[in-house]
Amino acid sequence: MPSAIALRRELSARAQQIAADSSSTHYLTLSEAPSVIFSPTDDRAHANFHPSSYRNICANLPWSRRLAKVHTSGPKASSSVNRRWRELDSATSSDALLMNVFCYSRVMKNKELCAMLGVRPGHTPQFGFKPRISLRNGNVDRTEIDMKLGSLLVEAKLTESNFQSAPVRLLERYLSLDEVFDCTMWTRNRDRVPGYQLIRGVLAANSTGGSFCVLCDARRPDLIENWYAVMRTVRNCDLRCRLQLLTWQELAGLLPRTLQRFLAVKYGIIRPDLRP
Repeated sequence: MPSAIALRRELSARAQQIAADSSSTHYLTLSEAPSVIFSPTDDRAHANFHPSSYRNICANLPWSRRLAKVHTSGPKASSSVNRRWRELDSATSSDALLMNVFCYSRVMKNKELCAMLGVRPGHTPQFGFKPRISLRNGNVDRTEIDMKLGSLLVEAKLTESNFQSAPVRLLERYLSLDEVFDCTMWTRNRDRVPGYQLIRGVLAANSTGGSFCVLCDARRPDLIENWYAVMRTVRNCDLRCRLQLLTWQELAGLLPRTLQRFLAVKYGIIRPDLRP
C-alpha cells in the first residue's frame, strides 16, 4: 500500500538521522523502502528504544526474551555481522514501538491512559500472548497476540502492508467461526480472506471473554478501514462493543513528556492537538 511505503520511508529517514547523531551502529535492509536495523551497544543501550524503556525490558526476563525474536527479512544484516537480525532492532518494528510505550516506567499507573484502554491501572504487560483459540479438531491455535493487559488483547501495527490474508479452509478450522462472524460477507467469491490477524484477535476476545484493540498509526487509513470492515462482520453486539481502535497519536497525548518527545522524533507520532 502507498501509505505503508511512505511511512516506512519516513521512519527510515528519521532512524538514519538518529543513527548519525548518536553514532549508533546500524544497517539498511535491501528493499524498496529500506528499514534501519540498529545494533545494541555494550553499555546496555539501544538506539531503537527509549533508555528508560530499554532498561526496564532488560530487567524483566519475559520482556527481554522478546529481544531475541528473529527478523523475518533475512538471515543477517550483512556478511560481516555475526548475529541474525532481530525483529526489535528494526526502526519500523511495531513490536519495538509497543514495548517502547508500555515498558516505560509508570505508564500503566496512568489512570487516564488505562481508562482509554478500558483496563484497570497496574497491569503488567504480557507480550506474545497465546490465547489458544479452540479448533474444530479439538486442538488449539498456537499463534500469538502482540500484547495482553488484564483482559485486553492488543494487536499493534505500524508499517505492515496489511493484516495478512488466509485461505477460507484455514479460517474454517476455528470452532466458533460461524457463531462469531457472518462469514458470507467475506467468503463470497473469494478463495482468500483479508484481515486474518484481526479475525484471530476477535475470536480470541470471544473465547477469553475479554476485549480486543487494534493499535495503529493515524497515517494508515488503509489499516483503519480494514479493521472496520472486519468489525462489521461480527454478529454479536456485546462482542462488537468489546472491539476498539486506538491510534498511536491518541495514545501519545497521555504519555509522559519525555516519551512523547522520543515518539515525535523517532516515529513522527505527535498527539493530535500539537499538529499544525
